[in-house]
Amino acid sequence: MYKVTPNPPYASNAASSDPKLQAAAQRAIHHHLPPSDDAAPTERPSDNLFIVNPSTDSETLLANAAENLASANEMAVTLAFDLDDSQRAIALGIQQLIELSSLLVDRAQEQVAPVTASVKA
Repeated sequence: MYKVTPNPPYASNAASSDPKLQAAAQRAIHHHLPPSDDAAPTERPSDNLFIVNPSTDSETLLANAAENLASANEMAVTLAFDLDDSQRAIALGIQQLIELSSLLVDRAQEQVAPVTASVKA
């Protein structure tokens, strides 16, 4: 079976060099797909893969950090019981660092949003 269209198409057919045609295409795109205000580029760090929403308050950030550390702590403890002695010591060392970090986050939470316990006698 003979194929009429070359694969890939010739480069001369792929894009037109006519400036009037290009300008008309751009006008049609902007008419049917107007740029929105949300599409405005924002300044973001180029070396970060993930970012944290800058409008998130400190209490929410600390609460999420505490939950992440608690999850990591559970994973390290669970893993430690499945390892040999030398690897178990490494996993428990990681678990201890996680626990210490959790204490730091808990203390920061207390400073950001102190809990006022009202005890009635």
